[in-house]
Amino acid sequence: MATKHEQILRYIDELTVGDKISVRQIAKAMNVSEGTAYRAIKDAENKGYVSTIERVGTIRIERKKKENIEKLTYAEIVNIVDGQVIGGKAGLHKTLNKFLIGAMKLDAMMRYTGPGNLLIIGNRTEAQEYALKAGASVLITGGFDTDEHVKKLADKLQLPIISTSYDTFTVATMINRAIYDQLIKKEITLVEDILTPLEETIYLTVTDQVSQWLQYNRETKHGRYPVTDHSMKVLGVVTPKDIMGQELDTPIDKVMTKNPVVVSGKTSVASASHMMVWEGIELLPVVDDSNRLIGIISRQDVLKALQLIQRQPQVGETLDDIVTSQLVLSQGKTKGEDYYSINVMPQMTNHLGTISYGVFTTIVSEAASRALRGYKKGDLVVENMTIYFLKPVQIDSNLEIHPKVLEVGRKFGKVDVEAFSEGSMVGKAMMMCQLMDRS
Repeated sequence: MATKHEQILRYIDELTVGDKISVRQIAKAMNVSEGTAYRAIKDAENKGYVSTIERVGTIRIERKKKENIEKLTYAEIVNIVDGQVIGGKAGLHKTLNKFLIGAMKLDAMMRYTGPGNLLIIGNRTEAQEYALKAGASVLITGGFDTDEHVKKLADKLQLPIISTSYDTFTVATMINRAIYDQLIKKEITLVEDILTPLEETIYLTVTDQVSQWLQYNRETKHGRYPVTDHSMKVLGVVTPKDIMGQELDTPIDKVMTKNPVVVSGKTSVASASHMMVWEGIELLPVVDDSNRLIGIISRQDVLKALQLIQRQPQVGETLDDIVTSQLVLSQGKTKGEDYYSINVMPQMTNHLGTISYGVFTTIVSEAASRALRGYKKGDLVVENMTIYFLKPVQIDSNLEIHPKVLEVGRKFGKVDVEAFSEGSMVGKAMMMCQLMDRS
């Protein structure tokens, strides 16, 4: 049976996009306390299908699919630019497909303005009115208001007019940054993207016996299965080691490993792979917020996803992408002494104008990882890294990274790294990695 929290979330999810929501309304409709209603609304906001806007309230917005995550609703724009809605509140749930800057003559501007657009403009009332008639919403910069007849038109057409105190350049930058951040999120592969769903998952219940495990083992050739109770909550897992030497009529809950490692659908594949390597397990149960089983992921699923991620082109670059893309392989004087060089750009530095500790860590980690891959193909997870900063490296300096692989085993690798700038050593590091075979 669903908890009160889950019932409220389902109730909110079933509301029509654009409906207003309040704590008192939810508490009354679901017969719960206002505290319970508030927590559920905040959870729905975190899940992306509710947005709260100052002086407007909380509204149900369109839940984003991963393929169109880069599209923003007008409600999200209000929050991004710290704006005030002065008209067309009923259309805040709508999604915009592009934004335009109104820095041209009216007739030229209207040629580019159409339905689903957001026109960023100052206090040009005529242009605001024309944009609304063309089906576009309006974002007024500089903190200006607009005429009453324009507000009434916006209310009639359900197209939001938003006012913000920021200037046009700042607003455009803020919206671009938000879209860029969404693109980076879109690239991250989550467990929910690769899991085997519940309807295809074989699992055991606490009322099953060892004989049931043996039957599934013969049918699937797999040995690790989640164990659930009658409400599908994961209580344990069963492995061949647990079954060994047990009678056929022994209850599963007597032999299972309790409190197993589980992941949620929103866990990144990279995090899941780290857990699998660290714990030495081949299969992880995937659960929802109430610890109910929704599927499983296997080691093979994770490896395939990691290989696919590496082959895909980047849409939005993270700071790590920018830094590691600058690393250039250089030939050493003798075989096995190849090193990496990088120029310290302004964005890699701290407030003192020297390379930041985080960027230095990224450079060292990437160089060591590339060196290890030269010895052993596969994916790796950094287990621990010790870094010694000996001297500051200033802006525009050239940094040379010399990784030396000390040891490579079947499941681990050890790399010593030395960093030089202008002929003197500026840093040292030691990195230990867990290795995952692509088999």
